[in-house]
Amino acid sequence: MRAVVYRGANDLRLEEVPVPRSNANELLVKVAVCGVCPTDIKKIQYATVPPPRIFGHETAGTIVTVGAKVKKFTVGERVALHHHVPCLNCHACRHRAFAQCPQYKRTGITAGFEPAGGGYAQYVRVLPFVLPGVVRIPARNSFLEGAMLEPVNTVLKAVERLSLLRGDTVLVAGQGPIGLMFTRLLALRGMKVIATDLLRSRLELAQEFAAKWLWGPNGNQSKTHNPGVHSSRIETGSLANVVERVTRGRGLDAAIVAVPLDTVVREAQGLLRGGGQLLLFSHTRRGENTCLDLATVCVDEKDLLGSYSADFSLQNDVARLVFSRRLDVRRLITHEFPLEQTAAAVKLAAHPSQNSLKIVVSQMDENTK
Repeated sequence: MRAVVYRGANDLRLEEVPVPRSNANELLVKVAVCGVCPTDIKKIQYATVPPPRIFGHETAGTIVTVGAKVKKFTVGERVALHHHVPCLNCHACRHRAFAQCPQYKRTGITAGFEPAGGGYAQYVRVLPFVLPGVVRIPARNSFLEGAMLEPVNTVLKAVERLSLLRGDTVLVAGQGPIGLMFTRLLALRGMKVIATDLLRSRLELAQEFAAKWLWGPNGNQSKTHNPGVHSSRIETGSLANVVERVTRGRGLDAAIVAVPLDTVVREAQGLLRGGGQLLLFSHTRRGENTCLDLATVCVDEKDLLGSYSADFSLQNDVARLVFSRRLDVRRLITHEFPLEQTAAAVKLAAHPSQNSLKIVVSQMDENTK
């Protein structure tokens, strides 16, 4: 089969590799779609893991082989895959810190070599311990929607970590695919969202995703050019002044930083009310340090939180959100690349254009879309 093999820093090669051999406890799935995830991008760019590997973990496809001991699935079912599933029994799991579970840290889907997701290949083997994470895709929904379950799960997990009340004001810094998911999920829970981004096109989509206020660092960037988008909530002036006005001087109840910029972290911390929460979502590269006023954490009780990866226990909630289209992830997918152009897909995702959001690698033909 064809697969895109990671051979070193920024070195992805289309190669012929053996089709994975699944055993009696496993599934073999023909890949239809795999999303490009920032965590894989960092591994590829900075060579943080040794090659060779086949990346890609936001995967949806069709079951082609069911092991003799697998009872819950049948050949031909369309499924979304989940490459990390916790044991639910260890010390970390008992504290619901699923991403710290030793089993969770193992990757349970592979197309060959060291398991790394395998979605940038024609077929993947689904290991027994992640079978509980396999989700059937309803007939009305697409493979594209199925492939988005995993990233939506990571966002919902982060939202669940915040102590928020209906009507609270939350800043979402960055309106890329992840930030837009945050905006929509918070709005669905009755939060008032201030959405910020450098790009006007993303601010416009944030308003469609129910952000209450939009802000860009330059006034001309934050004015809408889309006649279908109301301009009454477009904000100008400094972000501090906007927060001061819309919260009536109280400050933000929470701020979510969905961009890996330390300056944004420090600014957001300063805009929180006493007892507010600052959540980091994009600072996943180790070794990066920053300066924070720790008295704001101690004296002002401004909680500093992180959230990483998914929460297996939220899978059913995520499926309902996506498949009902209350969170319409189709709006986020802007570019589909064929398998042989995976390197170009990764490059665009790493360096997004003004019109790019979620990038996927697609192996669908007209009969499977």
